[in-house]
This record gives sequence, structure tokens and C-alpha cells, in this order.
Amino acid sequence: MAGETLTAPEYIEHHLTNLTFGQLPAGSRPGQDQAIWTMAHSGAEAQQMGFMAIHVDMIGWSIVLGLVFFVMFRKVAKTMTSGVPSGLQNFVEMVVDFVQDNVKSMFPYKNPLVAPMALTILVWVFLMNFMDLIAVDLLPWIAQLVGVHLLGVEAHNVFFKVVPSTDPNITLGMAVDVFLLILFFSIREKGLGGFIGELTMHPFSSKNKVLQVLFIPVNFVLEFVNLIAKPVSLGLRLFGNMYAGEMIFILIALMYSTNPVLGIFGGGLQVVWGLFHILIISLQAFIFMVLTIVYMAQSFETSESH
Repeated sequence: MAGETLTAPEYIEHHLTNLTFGQLPAGSRPGQDQAIWTMAHSGAEAQQMGFMAIHVDMIGWSIVLGLVFFVMFRKVAKTMTSGVPSGLQNFVEMVVDFVQDNVKSMFPYKNPLVAPMALTILVWVFLMNFMDLIAVDLLPWIAQLVGVHLLGVEAHNVFFKVVPSTDPNITLGMAVDVFLLILFFSIREKGLGGFIGELTMHPFSSKNKVLQVLFIPVNFVLEFVNLIAKPVSLGLRLFGNMYAGEMIFILIALMYSTNPVLGIFGGGLQVVWGLFHILIISLQAFIFMVLTIVYMAQSFETSESH
């Protein structure tokens, strides 16, 4: 796909545009007299669809990868043996033990939700990140063939991103889910009064009641910012690192269509970056899991910690 019919800026823009479905306002296309629900034919149309637009490719791949995780681990659970284990069973047991060790070391409380959630986050986010290691043009090219030959769509109107963790809607969506659990368990464990007190009575406190009242708005601003920063940093950290990695793969792909010398150099560069990226995708999944466990542990803390 690189360099075949698109200029370098068009190629980059095409790879960074989602397969988007939404309501297109009236007048957006020639002869369109009323708003219609359709697939976007450009990044500009996707923006016109607004907040309610759906990134079909990102949601689709998220579901598919979630099913891969579910089917793989369910298969091991159903066929697990105490005899000579298969390679897949060894791998799954290693991952489960790794997650359990991290939960035990960072979450000194009893809650049946935390370990399964940590396992799901680690494997699911890793699988999302792993899609970045697939040849950058392969799956979009297949999607283009399907769109052109089966659906009759023009090639330049077929957009198809394949790395869910490069979409802030996906990463922030997961982060918000974790944040809602943090709020739920904070209020459940500390009580509504204790949770509000945590936001208003720290970090500044005084035995003088007048001063303490004056400190309340200051404390609330500081603690509220700290609270909101958790989901924002959790989601944007993953998105930023994966988006940067995707951009580098796209830029390397452009080198193949420049000239033979740059093409050979790009091939070597792609191998080196791909090997290094294995570390990045693993580390980002691990960081997302660890921070989730830590934030959950903080929501269970009921003793004075400031």
C-alpha cells in the first residue's frame, strides 16, 4: 500500500484514520439533503460525525482479542492435567502465577475481583499491543480488498486500524472502568463520609478548627486533581506509547517505496524496532496492570496514611 497511489502525507493520514460509523450531517456530501448514518469516507467526515461516532475497527479488534484471551484460557482450564502439561498449559500457569504474585505483594486485602481483573488487563492489553507487530500494511490491504471486491467501496475510502491501544477511546475507556471501581470500593470501604474526608482533610490539617475549615477547599482541589489524574494518566500513558510505536512503523514502511537503498535500510530498521517494541508492548501491559492493582489497594486503605 505504501507509495502505490498515495503521497507520503496521504499514506500516513490514511493509516491513522479509523473505520468510523456515525451520523453524517446534511450537506456533507454532494447531493446529500439530510443527515445519514454511514461509514466515513475521510478523516474530515469522521470528525463531522462527532462524539457519537463509532470506531468499528477498534471495537471489533478489541472484541476479537478479548475472545482470543477467553477461549485460550478456558481451553486450558477445561483440559488442565496434573500429569505432563502441554506447552500452552505451562504458559497459562506461568502467567497466572505471575499475576497472583504481583497481587499478593501489592494488594494486602481480600477481594475476589482484583486478581482476575489484573489477569484480564495484562493479557488483553498485551494482545492489543501485539497487533502493532503485524506488518503495517497487511491487514489494511486485506480490508481494502474486501471493501473493493465484495462491498464495492473505493479503495481510498477503506480505512482500517488494527491496534486498539493506539485509540484513546479504548485506553481511556478501560481507565475509566478502573476509576469507577476505585470510587466504588473507596466509598464501600471508607464510607461516604470517610471518602469525602479523604478529599477535604488532607494533605493540610490543623487542630485549629477555623484553620481546618480554611484548608478544606485547598485540600479538595489538590486531592481531586490527584484523583482525576489516575484514570487520565493510566489511559494516556498506554495510548501515547503505543501511538508513537505505530507512527514509527508507518514511517519505516514509507522507506520501502523511496529507493532500494532506503528500502534495505528500512527492512533492517524494522527488524530492530520490532524486537525493541516487544519489550515496549509487554512493559505497557505490565504497567497498566500494576497501576490498577496499586490504585485498588489505595481504595481499600482505611487507616491514616497522610
